[in-house]
Amino acid sequence: MNGALKIVSTAGLVTVQDHGRPGYASMGVGVSGAADRRSHDSANRLVGNLGSAATLEITFGRLQAVATMPTWIAVTGAPAPVTVGGRDVPTSSRIAVRAGEAIVVGAARSGLRTYLAVRGGVAVDPVLGSRSTDTLARLGPPVVGAGAVLPIGPDFGEFPIADFIAEHPADDEVLRLALTLGPRDDWFASAALERLVTATWTVDPSSDRVGVRLDGPVLERRIAGELASEGVAVGSVQVPPSGPIVFLDDHPVTGGYPVIGVVDRISLDQLAQARPGRRVGFDVRRLEPPLPAPTDHISLAPEGTH
Repeated sequence: MNGALKIVSTAGLVTVQDHGRPGYASMGVGVSGAADRRSHDSANRLVGNLGSAATLEITFGRLQAVATMPTWIAVTGAPAPVTVGGRDVPTSSRIAVRAGEAIVVGAARSGLRTYLAVRGGVAVDPVLGSRSTDTLARLGPPVVGAGAVLPIGPDFGEFPIADFIAEHPADDEVLRLALTLGPRDDWFASAALERLVTATWTVDPSSDRVGVRLDGPVLERRIAGELASEGVAVGSVQVPPSGPIVFLDDHPVTGGYPVIGVVDRISLDQLAQARPGRRVGFDVRRLEPPLPAPTDHISLAPEGTH
């Protein structure tokens, strides 16, 4: 083994995450993967890993680990106090770690999810091509707890020129999510669609890696009755009677409630950092109609040159 991270203690939810396992929805297997891809990729980039390398996702919690070999780490996402060998070290930067030194990541000061990358990646055994923990399907490595020994992989590249990145923005303003309406927005009354984009929603405490529940006004349906189960994608905004749910990376592959719209990946990364009580709004982006097909009888030659 190339070396390992020995986990001394954890609090909150700590999981191994990478870019997930796309392509298995027909088998009932979701993609999973890091909920905040931007922060996950940034941590990997700082230590010279590919973005697909596995990191540790620390959700509203803490972590203490010991490296069995000299290595480099980076901590990104929700800003948190970090020490290495008892020394305070900055987040969003590349940090050298000596063998036997304790790595301690404290509770996040703002935001929700903090990412710890180690040079070479967390090299637990992959399942269906991914090292991600799917908390809904219970697929992949188990949730990380005290006593776990996580191998460090040997695959990495050169360090980037920059050894730090911009930290995650503060979470005291209304978070605006880019939303494309459909495919079932026609199931809702026009007043409900207007309310969706004009209201300010609040992140519910029951939110998790499966989805973010939003508290706010009722969205009245235009079409009553049941919808046959159909495939749903990450970012889908499903609307059961209890209110909208924005599906995150551990979402189910099918759903039986109408999807009023889909949130884009950049907005999902931001939403993944939203604590309970965070205020959220939607900015609708409508799909542009396709350009008209070119006609073969149009000439670009100037007048008089035919």
